[in-house]
Amino acid sequence: MTQVGEGHETAADEAGPVLTFGAPTAGEVLAERYQLEEHVNNDSAGRQVWRGIDVILRRPVAMVLRHPGGDSAVEMLQAAVAASRVIHPNLVGVYDAIDEQDRAYVVREWVDGESLRDLVATEGPLDPARAISIAHSVADALTAVHATGMVHGNVHPGSTLIADDGRVVLADARADAADSTESDVRAVGGILYFALTGHWPHAEVGRSALTDANRDSAGNPAAPRQIRAGIPAYLDDLTMDLLDRRVAAPVSDALTAELGRLDAAAEDEEYEDVGPLRFVQGGSSSSSEPIRSAPKILVGVGALIVIAIIGLIFGIRAINNTGKTTAAGDTPATEPATGADGGAAQEPAPDPQKIKITADMVRMVDPPRGDRLDGDQAKYTVDGDPSTVWETSRYNSARFGNWKAGMGILINLGEKRSLSEVQVTTSAPGATIDVRTGENDPGDTSKGDEKIVKEYKSLKDETPDKSTGTKSYITGFDPNQKYQYVLVFLTELPRAEDGDRFQISVSEIELSGY
Repeated sequence: MTQVGEGHETAADEAGPVLTFGAPTAGEVLAERYQLEEHVNNDSAGRQVWRGIDVILRRPVAMVLRHPGGDSAVEMLQAAVAASRVIHPNLVGVYDAIDEQDRAYVVREWVDGESLRDLVATEGPLDPARAISIAHSVADALTAVHATGMVHGNVHPGSTLIADDGRVVLADARADAADSTESDVRAVGGILYFALTGHWPHAEVGRSALTDANRDSAGNPAAPRQIRAGIPAYLDDLTMDLLDRRVAAPVSDALTAELGRLDAAAEDEEYEDVGPLRFVQGGSSSSSEPIRSAPKILVGVGALIVIAIIGLIFGIRAINNTGKTTAAGDTPATEPATGADGGAAQEPAPDPQKIKITADMVRMVDPPRGDRLDGDQAKYTVDGDPSTVWETSRYNSARFGNWKAGMGILINLGEKRSLSEVQVTTSAPGATIDVRTGENDPGDTSKGDEKIVKEYKSLKDETPDKSTGTKSYITGFDPNQKYQYVLVFLTELPRAEDGDRFQISVSEIELSGY
C-alpha cells in the first residue's frame, strides 16, 4: 500500500541519507504517543514511511522518519508545519512534527487506499469521467493551499492517494524555490495526462520513475487522443493546454471551477456539450472574461468577424430574393464552409476507433527452435471473450529458457491503416511486450517466423519495460505512416501463478486507429 511520501523522484536526497542509525522497530513508541506498527516503504527521498497508532486518540497515523534530525531536517519539518495550517478534505492532514536531533519525524493522516500511480499500474488508464473527478479533487486541494500563499510543489501520481471510500487526497507537500502556483496548476495537467494514458509528461529520474510520455522529434508529448481512443476532444484540449507553457495557465480556483463544470457534465456523459474553456481570473480580479493566450484571442475575434460577414451576405441575398420563385429542378447554390482565416474549414481530427480483427487475421509467431504447438490458440486473442486465452508453454527462465528470442501473435490487417495504440490483456504483470511492424508475412513456417523476428522494427528504440499490470497499452506509431502487419512479441515472461517456472496467458489483443 502506498502512503504519503511517494512523490516526484530526485537524483538524491540533498537533505541527508536514508535512515539507518537508530532504526525504528515495530512496537516502539515515539514521543510517548505514536506507536510504530508496520514499515510500509521508503519514500523517494529515502525516508522511512510507517503505519502507526496514536495511542492517545486511538487513531491510525502515517509517520515519515529521517536521520539525522537537527539542521538537516529543517526543510521537512517546516513544510509539515506549513501544511498543518491548511485543512481541506482533499489534503492529507498533518498532525505533528518532531525533531529529536538523532532523528526527526512527521505524523500525518493515514489513508486506507492506494496512490494514483499504483491504481493505473493495476487497472490501466482510467476512463475520462474518473480522470476528471480525480483532477478536480487535486485542483480543489491546490486552491486551498494557494489561498494561504503556500505552494505544494509535489503534485504527482505518487502523492495523489485514492482512499477506499473514494476520497482523493493530495499528500506530501514538498515545495522549494523553483516551485510556483503555476507549476502546481500545470502539474494537474500531468495528473490528467497520466490518468488518461498511463504515461507521465514531465521529466523524472530515479529507480521508480514513471513511464515517459510518447514524444515527437521536438520532445513534445503526444496528445492523449493520439494515444488512446475514446477521449473527448474537449478534455484532450484542456489537458494539452495545461501542459503547454505557450498557453496562459489559469489560477487554481479557475481550474477548479472548470474541472467542476466538466465533472458535472461527465456524470451525464455530456462531454461534447460543455462548450469552450471558461477559465476566469481568480483572486482580487473582477474580470469575468476567459483567460486566453493572445493567439487564441485573435483566432476567436477573427472567427466572429467571418461569421458576421457571412451572415450579412446571406441576409442581403435573402432580402434581394424575396418574392422570387425557383424554377423546378433548380437547386440553390451552397456556399462553401470557411474557417477563421477565410480558407476552407478544417475537419476535426477523428477519434481513434477500435479495429475489428477476426481469427483469420492472426497467427502465432514462434521462431526457430520453437515447438509451434500453440498456434491454434492465436484466434482466442481477438475473439472478444476474456475467458479464452493463448497460453504459452512453461520455460525454465523468464527469457524462454534462453534458447529463443520469444514468441508472439502476428496481425495482418488486410490493408494499410493509420494506428494509434495496441492494448494487450494478460493473466499477470511482469511480461515484456515488444510491438513490432513490418511490410509482409514471409510465411507461416519456422523460417518465415525467423525472418519476421529479424526484420520487423520495434515501435520503441529502447528495450520495452516489463508490464506493471494485466493491461498494457503500447503506443509509438508514426501518425504519418500506415501499417498492415503488426507483431505483438513476448520477449520475457513472468513466473507462473503456482511458482513453477515461467508462463503467461494472453486473453485479448486490441488495435485502435483511424
